[in-house]
Amino acid sequence: MADPENAMGATTLRYAFGNVLSFFILLLIGVLAFSIRLFSVIKYESVIHEFDPYFNYRVTQFLTKNGIYDFWNWFDDRTWYPLGRVIGGTVYPGLTLTAGTLWWILNSLNVPLSVETVCVFTAPIFSAFASWATYLLTKEVKGAGAGLTAAALLAMVPSYISRSVAGSYDNEAVAIFALIFTFYLYIKTLNTGSLFYATLNALAYFYMVCSWGGYTFIINLIPMHVLLCIVTGRYSSRLYIAYAPFVVLGTLLAALVPVVGFNAVMTSEHFASFLVFIIIHVVAFVYYIKGILSPKMFKVAVMLVISVGLAVCCAVMAILIALVASSPTKGWSGRSLSLLDPTYASKYIPIIASVSEHQPPTWPSYFMDINVLAFLVPAGIIACFLPLSDASSFVVLYIVTSVYFSGVMVRLMLVLAPAACIMSGIALSEAFHVFTRSIKFQLPGLLGSSQVDSGDASSSTVVAQNDAGKVEKTEDTAKERPSKKNKKKEKEIVDKPSLKTKIEKRLLVLPLEASIFAILLLVLLGAFYVVHCVWAAAEAYSAPSIVLTSHSPDGGLHVFDDFREAYAWLSHNTEVDDKVASWWDYGYQTTAMANRTVIVDNNTWNNTHIATVGTAMSSPEKAAWEIFNSLDVKYVLVVFGGLVGYPSDDINKFLWMVRIGGGVFPHIKEPDYLRDGHYRIDSQATPTMLNCLMYKLSYYRFVETDGKGFDRVRRTEIGKKHFKLTHFEEVFTTHHWMVRIYKLKPPKNRIRGKAKKLKSKTSTTTSTKRSGANKRNPWH
Repeated sequence: MADPENAMGATTLRYAFGNVLSFFILLLIGVLAFSIRLFSVIKYESVIHEFDPYFNYRVTQFLTKNGIYDFWNWFDDRTWYPLGRVIGGTVYPGLTLTAGTLWWILNSLNVPLSVETVCVFTAPIFSAFASWATYLLTKEVKGAGAGLTAAALLAMVPSYISRSVAGSYDNEAVAIFALIFTFYLYIKTLNTGSLFYATLNALAYFYMVCSWGGYTFIINLIPMHVLLCIVTGRYSSRLYIAYAPFVVLGTLLAALVPVVGFNAVMTSEHFASFLVFIIIHVVAFVYYIKGILSPKMFKVAVMLVISVGLAVCCAVMAILIALVASSPTKGWSGRSLSLLDPTYASKYIPIIASVSEHQPPTWPSYFMDINVLAFLVPAGIIACFLPLSDASSFVVLYIVTSVYFSGVMVRLMLVLAPAACIMSGIALSEAFHVFTRSIKFQLPGLLGSSQVDSGDASSSTVVAQNDAGKVEKTEDTAKERPSKKNKKKEKEIVDKPSLKTKIEKRLLVLPLEASIFAILLLVLLGAFYVVHCVWAAAEAYSAPSIVLTSHSPDGGLHVFDDFREAYAWLSHNTEVDDKVASWWDYGYQTTAMANRTVIVDNNTWNNTHIATVGTAMSSPEKAAWEIFNSLDVKYVLVVFGGLVGYPSDDINKFLWMVRIGGGVFPHIKEPDYLRDGHYRIDSQATPTMLNCLMYKLSYYRFVETDGKGFDRVRRTEIGKKHFKLTHFEEVFTTHHWMVRIYKLKPPKNRIRGKAKKLKSKTSTTTSTKRSGANKRNPWH
């Protein structure tokens, strides 16, 4: 009895040591995930990045200053003038409430951090949480080793870093954690059948709904997996517990989010979950009556249940079709339709197609964003089938769907990253297990070769394998202590599997040299991945879009801070109630940094309003002035990169302004701005292009910079170099000409001039008549 007790004690000690080691490794992974995202703060400064994060920052400021109730009822009159925007009902509040809660907790603990500092570091903090959630999810699928590997990979993957660097205060900063954690709780419920985890799963889904519109991916992927399990004959009570409470509680909680509301039950994105909800109840009822009825009665009951179930499904489908039939998109949102049909947005909704992150990715972008994981994913998929379980089938379905959606929209590479890390973690873990096991089984033979011949070496290997089999047998039998009567019988039952396991393991043993070489290759592959991820974090994704840098040939660093320079000028040199018109890309920044009212911004909820601005930019100067004047605009802001070579300027975006404007106002036609189908700004450009407002505001006085008017982005000389503005006047141009601000000339000046001319003409006519009359009547 001493040997089994010692074996159990050693196993318990090894298990405890493994748990402690896993805890410290996870702690280091969290530190890595946080620290690798701080390059933006170290190299530049603690500043909010991109465009959307400035709106989130402004909303968080309002929340911390005025409280939650004022936040829900906040009507923002500084956006979408003259319409305004109800913030509480049109924003996903998860990110704002999370950062606001963190700020409140820190200040309650006498840690006086500013709201901006909390917003800057929210994304790195939640990237550590996402890594830990990845560990939990992968552990449920393939064990702790795969979980640790997947967590380490996610902590560094460039695709996730691009959306979670310090300062990237966007919805995805917390949404990716919510996505992975929701999947983990679903798998946990599926493995345990616990109603407690099912309730937590619904709460995690509620947090995901609060955080990001991508929650529709969850509410469609989980029903797809449930349907897959039912079709493949893997239905169980655990599957029912994992799904039914999730749909009921999750839908009720989702309807509480103002921006979602009744869309949780009225839009086509959610109908799949309801249909599968009906199907799983029909299947559960069939399994129930199967256990209480005789086979003959069961056949009759099955026919009845299936008939009633089909009738209910048809009735529900008819109701849903009737509800969405009146919608031209059949209840689908524009972004969802663009995912299902990649050509839909370019045909019907140019405002969606105009966003760069909604474009399909190129093949190099996969290597840039997930690097070597792209080659490990297929191996991970194969490992999930050995053996196939409910959990592993879910992650296989996850990777397949995420690969498709990432191929449609480059923004959804972010959804692919966790799936790729999970699959790669499983592949690496399984590979290391096979290779290290091969080395372990052959090391005893090598150590004994100095004393015995090769035959003895092989026999010692067999002895080692027998010992391993005995340990496994002891561990298995220690769990259930048989009585003395059945001891011999139990021993025979255990010996047979141990012998079979021993033979299978011998068949999986690889040559020692090949195993060592393979491990070295995997370590080299991991080192290459780490180097690439650190480079991406330090160089590719650390620069904030609001502050640009470039390197001169001699190695000098040039900083372009034109955006903040322009917003500071607006803040200090214009009236508080002045309205600023620009393309919608810069609306959030103008409102947050310049504190001025804008006509359109990045919310893009009103296509007609955006089309009006696009039409003004595409029109001749006088017509554009009339449009802006009708909107009470005082200043027009344009971004121009022709002098310094900044490619993301308004001239490069101009065709989208034409397309969006022409979609609402038919007199704006794209061919009028093209020469033989090509977009040109040189001497071959069309007269419509050369006379539109965007061209004039961008290239006004540009010829004075070098005497030629050479555009460094388009790499050509402009077509129209010398012209004057009659309805607009330049009031500010930044140091590098990247932002130019113009003021509308007041109409009263021109009316007064016309009145003077009219008065002079009238006085001249009157004097002429009088002189004529005097000539006719010289005595009067």
